[in-house]
Amino acid sequence: MTSTYRLQLHAGFTFADAEGVVPYLADLGVSHLYLSPVLQAVPGSMHGYDVLDHDRISEELGGEAGLVALAATARQHGLGIVVDVVPNHMALVAPESSNAPLWDVLEHGRDAAHAHWFDVDWDALEGRIGLPVLWEPLADVLAKGDLRLGEENGGRVLRYHDHVFPVAAGTWDGDPGAAVAAVLAQQHYVLAGWRERDEVLNYRRFFDVDSLIAVRVELPDVFDATHRVLVDLNQRGIVEGYRIDHPDGLADPEGYLERLRAALRPGTAIWVEKILEGDETLPEWACDGTTGYDAAKVVSYALIDPAVAPALQHAWEETGGDPSLERVIADSKRQVVADVLVPERRRLVRRAADALPEVDPARLEEAVVELLVACEVYRAYVRPGTPTEELARTRIQHAGDTAGAARPDLKDEIAQLVGLATGDTDSEAARDFAVRLQQTWGPVMAKGIEDTAFYRWHRQVGLNEVGGDPDLLESASADLLHRWAAHQQQHWPLGMTTLSTHDTKRSEDVRARLVAVAGDAESWQRCSEEFAAAARKRGVDLPTAHLVWQTLAGIGDIDGERLKGYLVKAMRESKQRTSWLDSDPEYEARVLELAADANGHGRLAALVRTAVDHNATAVRAMVLGQKLLQLTLPGVPDTYQGCELVDLSLVDPDNRRPVDYDDRRARLAHLREGGAPRDLDDEKLLVTHKALALRRELRDAFADAGDHQPLVGTSRHLVGFVRGGEVAVLATRAAKRLEVVGGWEGATFALPEGLWRDELTGSLHGGAENSCADVLADYPVALLRRVHRA
Repeated sequence: MTSTYRLQLHAGFTFADAEGVVPYLADLGVSHLYLSPVLQAVPGSMHGYDVLDHDRISEELGGEAGLVALAATARQHGLGIVVDVVPNHMALVAPESSNAPLWDVLEHGRDAAHAHWFDVDWDALEGRIGLPVLWEPLADVLAKGDLRLGEENGGRVLRYHDHVFPVAAGTWDGDPGAAVAAVLAQQHYVLAGWRERDEVLNYRRFFDVDSLIAVRVELPDVFDATHRVLVDLNQRGIVEGYRIDHPDGLADPEGYLERLRAALRPGTAIWVEKILEGDETLPEWACDGTTGYDAAKVVSYALIDPAVAPALQHAWEETGGDPSLERVIADSKRQVVADVLVPERRRLVRRAADALPEVDPARLEEAVVELLVACEVYRAYVRPGTPTEELARTRIQHAGDTAGAARPDLKDEIAQLVGLATGDTDSEAARDFAVRLQQTWGPVMAKGIEDTAFYRWHRQVGLNEVGGDPDLLESASADLLHRWAAHQQQHWPLGMTTLSTHDTKRSEDVRARLVAVAGDAESWQRCSEEFAAAARKRGVDLPTAHLVWQTLAGIGDIDGERLKGYLVKAMRESKQRTSWLDSDPEYEARVLELAADANGHGRLAALVRTAVDHNATAVRAMVLGQKLLQLTLPGVPDTYQGCELVDLSLVDPDNRRPVDYDDRRARLAHLREGGAPRDLDDEKLLVTHKALALRRELRDAFADAGDHQPLVGTSRHLVGFVRGGEVAVLATRAAKRLEVVGGWEGATFALPEGLWRDELTGSLHGGAENSCADVLADYPVALLRRVHRA
């Protein structure tokens, strides 16, 4: 396995459609297709993470026959298949009968054969499961007659619009005149209005998504039932690798991966979608590494100019935005714990109260809040029943210390919770609390940082990325990349690397444009000031105006609906002046009016275009530099669909738009026939193709036995390394500042002995002293291959 190419499958792009692009992807140089989830999901799903049936391959995608045909075509072209796996949850959607295991639970309650499949706190509702799916309070729904008794497929049911719920045996005699309320009161579920979710929702969700109910794959029979098809595909040689979605949501990620590894063929690749914070490293799990957000972070910070930080900070503070990201994150996490993850918080409090019955429940809840807000990683990895490792204990204790410092009056209660979380108290309730605290830390981090704070703090929005750390700007350097690469090569040589995914907030090239413009303090300040003035006239807050102009600078030409969709999502995710639950249409309209004006042909639009055009050289350097670094670092590089060309996309669903493969085929054919690149799209495609082809040809230089050695040069604007002694990679750092100081004049770097050919230009180089100006004369990057040893 040398590289992957991510494809987003849905009814509009099926296995058959994927089969059609296999020859192109083989020519591009990838070794494996990397498919979004393939099991039966909710009809019309655009992503496949809402699984309904683990026993079937998605019929919309083409069923098992379609997947087998795709794998066969891929194999004919020398490619394999990697599949995304969703172990954490299933869909809970209308009609509820579409999820057979869940239907069984709704019909038979906690005594159902599948009751143990789902993570439900049955005691919270006296043995019933809460379903806050009604559009209005239950009393209003009953008064309108919107709940109706009836029959379906030989069984008795209760209907509410598209929703269908089973009626338990013996609770309705079939009399059409029976009182619906009386029948409903006897069911194993509680129906409630959606605004009552905090009071009735008693099942674990995926983050705050009510329509995704958690599955207990830690139980062997549940694992077997939910993975039977996936394991069979692997045993038959159809699937060669798996990406594991959200392992931090599982009760025991380590145990899950051990069980999965044991079930699969030897050599099967397994990657985990894991966000690493700060200096955190991936635990020594039975997998091949992460899906690459950590790589994306170090690539970005290897190329950006830390000297721009003061100017960016000044412009941001002038908008009235909070200077401190740390404070914004703390406030955001606190709001998420208070308002968004209420069912999860209350379940933790119930378990803590069971374990600590002598503690005042009100104070216990306050202590739980502080411990949740104090989390700094997605999980501490305590495994109940096994000794707590020192690192896990340290992380939990640190969170406890932080929480205690914030609320000294709760130090005793917090200390007791820390004892539960670290496994010091051996009771069923304590063990359950320890697991659930970790399962909740991830949603607090994700919803608090990525989905709230990063939509509030707009110093440079291109750095507000999944797995990113905007505070690293001031200390950004290539050293971070080299340290990461050394660790990756030693511990996770097959770990995935990436720049764009279906979850990134902005595509790699939107971020590249923003990094480039941010390197030009004058243009940045001018845009900030002009948009601030325009915002004041329209009654728009200045921090949001700062987001608007950066969005336009990053995305370039964009139609009004795409822009509107993104900005509405961004405003509501920030949860400040509007939100998904309580929107403010008038405020949103003012922001959208500002954006529409700036997206047209007026002064604001010209200002943004000028800023981008003025930094075209830096944009080119960043687009090509980050791509080449990512493709040649230790690990298995992934290219997200379409990103072999310049891709300007925003957060989902914008990044799931159709890809024009006809255009890509034609461009690649032109380049492979010896044609010169005609634009930046062609240049990025050339870099991608040449790097992937080289990885496929010189596998030893990039694989486990290869190494990563920093390349030494005389200019701080040069980032480079040598892989396996056979491939040298060069990229340009802080390109705008390099342009200002006059370019590469006098800058040199040393190559290992021998003669080296640039795969992008065909030029030859060698010797202990090479001129940066000569080697980088045509491109801001170089991909050098040793063709002769001295």
